[in-house]
Order: sequence, then C-alpha cells, then structure tokens
Amino acid sequence: MWDDAFPSFLIGLREGLEAGLIVSILVATLVRAEARSRLPQVWTGVLAAMAVAMSFGAVLTFTAASMPQTAQEAFGGTLSVIAVAFVTAMVFWMRRSARNLSSELKQKVTGALAMGSGMLVLTSFLAVGREGLETALFLWTTAQAAGESAGPLAGAAIGLVLAAGLCWGLYRRVLKINLTKFFTATGVVLVVIAAGVLGYGLRDLQEGGVLPGRTAYAVDLAGSIDAGSWYSTLVQGVFNLMPTMTWLQVVAYVGYLVVVMTLFVRGVRATAPKPKPEPAERPAAEAPAGPRSRTGRRPAWVVPVAVVAVPAVIAALVVALGRPKPAGDQTVAVSETDCGKGFTAPTPGRQTFRMHNTGRQASEVYLVDPSTNAVYGEIEGLAPGTTRDLVATVAGGTYAWRCVPASGKAVTSKPVTVRGGGAAKPVTPVSEQDLAGPLKAYKAYVGHGLDTLVGQTGTLRRDIEGGHLDKARTDWLTAHRTYASLGAAYGTFEDFDKKIDGRADGLPGGEHDKDFTGFLRLEYGLWHGQSAKELTGPARQLDTDAAGLRKAFPSQDFDPGDLPLRAHEILENTLQFELTGDTDEGSGTNLATADANLTGTRELLTVLEPLLTSRSPRLLPTVDADIDRVHKLLDAAHDGGHWTPVEKLPAAGRQRLDGATGQLLEDLAPVPDLLEIRKSA
Repeated sequence: MWDDAFPSFLIGLREGLEAGLIVSILVATLVRAEARSRLPQVWTGVLAAMAVAMSFGAVLTFTAASMPQTAQEAFGGTLSVIAVAFVTAMVFWMRRSARNLSSELKQKVTGALAMGSGMLVLTSFLAVGREGLETALFLWTTAQAAGESAGPLAGAAIGLVLAAGLCWGLYRRVLKINLTKFFTATGVVLVVIAAGVLGYGLRDLQEGGVLPGRTAYAVDLAGSIDAGSWYSTLVQGVFNLMPTMTWLQVVAYVGYLVVVMTLFVRGVRATAPKPKPEPAERPAAEAPAGPRSRTGRRPAWVVPVAVVAVPAVIAALVVALGRPKPAGDQTVAVSETDCGKGFTAPTPGRQTFRMHNTGRQASEVYLVDPSTNAVYGEIEGLAPGTTRDLVATVAGGTYAWRCVPASGKAVTSKPVTVRGGGAAKPVTPVSEQDLAGPLKAYKAYVGHGLDTLVGQTGTLRRDIEGGHLDKARTDWLTAHRTYASLGAAYGTFEDFDKKIDGRADGLPGGEHDKDFTGFLRLEYGLWHGQSAKELTGPARQLDTDAAGLRKAFPSQDFDPGDLPLRAHEILENTLQFELTGDTDEGSGTNLATADANLTGTRELLTVLEPLLTSRSPRLLPTVDADIDRVHKLLDAAHDGGHWTPVEKLPAAGRQRLDGATGQLLEDLAPVPDLLEIRKSA
C-alpha cells in the first residue's frame, strides 16, 4: 500500500504547502491591515475551493465507474495525460514564483479590500482553487494507476496534514524552511513520477483503442521479473514502470524525462537567487484598511453553506446525468391471453427487455416483424411468475411480441414502429445441422486432449508412487492445465467432472473427506506436506477416472446447443473461481488454470468462426483482441514454471486482469443468442 501512497503523499505535501502558504499570506495581510473582520471572507473562499475540488474528484470517480471497460481506460488515459500537463506546469510555475508569491498576493488582497467582500472571497477561492483541482486530478490518476484508493488517499492525507503543520509553524514563525530548495527538490521527484503517469496514461489510451501499438512491446521482462515481488511492486507503485511496456510508453517516458528535467534544471540555475538583504516589511499602518464589513440582512452562515452545497449539487447532477441508462428499461408482460403489455417503441441500438410471465403457463417469447415473421430475439420456456432478459439489436422497422404458450394459440402484440437506425437485420436461424460440423471438430479436439490427459495422469501417478514429489508438482500442473483447456465439454462429462476436478466445498470432512478426489485433492496434498504414501491412492484414482472418461466420451451425449453457451460460461467460471483464488488448494496456480481456460475458449471460437462471422462480422475481431489482451496480462504473471498467486498480484495488475476478462465476457455475451437453435415462431 505504501508504495502506492508515496506519489500521493508527495503531491499532498507539495500542493498542501502551496495552498497553505497562500492562505497564510492572505490571513497575515488582513491581520496587518487591521481587517480581521474580513477573515471569514477568506475562509469562505477557501471552503468553496475545497468543495469544488472534492466535487470534481467525485465526478471523476463515479462517472468513470459507470463506463464500459474500454471507455474507462480511454477516459483515464486522457485524464492522466492532462494531469501530467498540470503537474508539469505547476512545478515550473512554483519554481519561478516562490520568491515573489507573497508580494503578488498582497497586491491582490489590497485590491480586493478596496472592491468589497465578494472580491476577497473570489481572490481566496482562485488562489486556492487551482491547487485543489490539481490535487484532485492527480490523486485520481494515481489511484487509477495503483488500482485501489486506500494507499493514495492515505498518502495524500498524511501529506496534507504535514503541510498544514508546516504552514502553521511558518505562520507562527517557530519554523524556518528554505522554500526555494524545498520546491526544487520536490519538483525533481514529481517530474520523475509524472513521466511514469504519462506512460501509464498512454498505455490506457492504447488499451482503450484510442492509440495504436498496444501489442508492440519494447520491454518485456515478464519472464525474468516476479511481478509480485517487493521490488517490482515498489517500482510499479512509485514510478509506474511495468515489466512489460510498449514502444510508445518507453519513448514517451524517456522523452518527457529528458526534455522536462533538462528545462527544469536549467531554469533552477538561471533563477538562482542572488544574495541580497531582505526588504523590510511595510508597517501595518501603511496598508490600506479597506472598508469595514457591513451587517446585512443575510445570515452569516448562508454564503459558506451555499459555496459547499452548490458544487456538491452540481456534481451530483453531473454524476446522475452522466451515468448511462440501462440498455433497456422496459418490462414486457407475457401471458397466454395478453402478450407484450408495456411494450413501447424503443430507441435504435442494442436493447435489453425484461420479459415477465404473468400467466399460468410456460411460454416461448419472440420479438418479430409481424409482416414477415422475421425473428430478432427469443426466449424459450419462460416459466410462470419468472422474469428473464431478452437482448436484441433494434433498428428501423416494425416490431411486435409473439407469445406461444405451452398449450393454446400464439398471441401477437400490437406492433410498434422504430424510426432511424437503418434497417433491422433478423437473426439467421441456426439448426442442429449447422452446428454438426463445429461439434464434430470440437469433439475431435476434446478426444485428442483426453488422450493427452490420460498419458499425463499416468506420469503423475508414477511420480507419486516413486516418491518424486517435486516432479509430481510440476507434472500435476501440466495435467491440470490440459484438463482445464477442455472446458466447453464439462457439461458432457457427467459425473467424471466431479471426480476429476471436484471441490471439497460441501463435503462433511472438507479436504480430508474420503469423497474428495481428483486434481484438487492431489494439489492439497502435494502443497501441504502429505507423503507419497498418503497420495498414492488419490493419484491412482485420478488416473483411473481420466481413463474412464476417455473411454466414455465418444458415447456421451454432447448437445450441439452447448457449444455457443460454453463460449461465455468457461470464462464466467474463470472470473468467479480462478481470478478470485477461490479454488486454490495451495499451489497458487489459478492464473495458469485461467490461461488454460482461455486456450479452450479460443479453440471453441475457432470451430464456431464460420457461423459467427456470417451473423456478426465484427464480433470475432473484437473478441480476438480481448483474448490477446487477457493472455498478455496472464503471461506477465508467468516466469518459467512459476505463476504469481492471485493474492500476490499488484493491485493495478489484478484490476487490469479482472477488467480485461470482464470486457471479454461482455463482448462474448451475444454468442449464445446468435447461435441459439431456433424453432419457428
């Protein structure tokens, strides 16, 4: 956490000290001008600046959280680049202005005193507001880079508290700091940190599809550096340098660091102060006192409350209005007598309809063109009293709902017309015959995989029988990855799947239960110090079960409709069990299993490619890019035979992996609908 906290600590300390010095100068100027009654106006401006900064941070956080993964990365990358620009401008501005800041602010306060209370509030607001907005933006970008908010927020809080203490000491004249040296030293460190933020932001823009070259790697040390080690975590957290970086990242990092650091250091030398006596401070009597505050009818609390409430309300409205509306907000009633109640003309685009069966019979539901009977979406077997989502792409045309109860006549709703969005394309029906070729090809893939598995479980059994437990751990992972790559067939394996890859959850004795068998049983024993004698029985049982599955598979019933369903379900299980570490029994190899699941998904999509391409030409290129991205992230956690355990992944790396897998699942979601075996409506 503290490696992620350091950049935020530094920005909190530096920006807090800048803002604190500004406030101190404003307060001191009013005190010397015998205008203490105007101090509430300064604090009102400061309060307003803080409210705007916090509201800005809330807008960034909640608006980004509601975006799709690729949009989040494009948004975050853009703001990271903007943050780098702001931080760069800030370090150069403070380098030039540190010596003259006091005199400039005193002149502004003098003018504000002459112009009234509103100008004094505005002066303090503008003086502090810039620091607040810069802090909010930089904290948000560092939290994005870290993948969590606790460390960055803790670092920023410590920095701000320390800055407040330093400013109090300077104001009370109990502390002396060479501010020029302080801002120069912190400026150098911030330039280095900003270079890393720039590289991180450009990577996000590449992941979001805004910039090219996301697979053109200039540095790839994933095979030689443990991403979960303390030194790797420290470098990634503080400097945003990753084991794998693209050419764009490297060129931008080096170019920014060389150019900006050179200009900064030259500027420091050019503006080095010459020794000269400090100018005497103007006596308090010479400062214009300004008009005294007038007592108005408005209560004193109204303005402070307003300056906090208004930014908060505006931020809430921006967040509420900026959140994307659900893909479809219609609940459509289905029954044997009334079909489509609640259906109104939707807007063009991909829509989700909530179909609720209010009748007494199960029903088939179809979204159709009533003039041609073309089908655009379908739900089979919607049970009474249940609600299910139907996803369909709506374009220009006429639509109606057709409900076909289990017994009785079909009922069609009143049609509605959708204008715009081009012409609607009905889903081309898929038959069992269409899936016969892909099914045959996939069964051949599974058969070959089971042949390989039987050989590998035999090797694993012999390792354990011979007492070679170190070799057994290696061979266990090899065999388990082979089995995990056959995920699309797990619904066909019947009871063999539970025997071969079942979990201990629900068993009375847990990991020690006699019915706990298969790969996970051996994993528990191999990584918890059990002897070869204790593991020989489970190893033989696994080998027997693998051979039994290989023999039974050719005659098992493999429903062709399972193929499009598994394209999504394999990785759903991966996200639920492997990327949470939920199935880990001690080996820490969940990411290796996830990688095998990804291999199985790609193989399945390969056999389905002809059918998918004819129905949705853009789907597979998108999914292929998603798979490449997840594979790269998994590969970064792989060093030879060692896989980083899920819980030891850096927070940023784990967030990226979860997000990339979630995006892949989202892009795979249409596959079951596109390739569903349809009956006539």
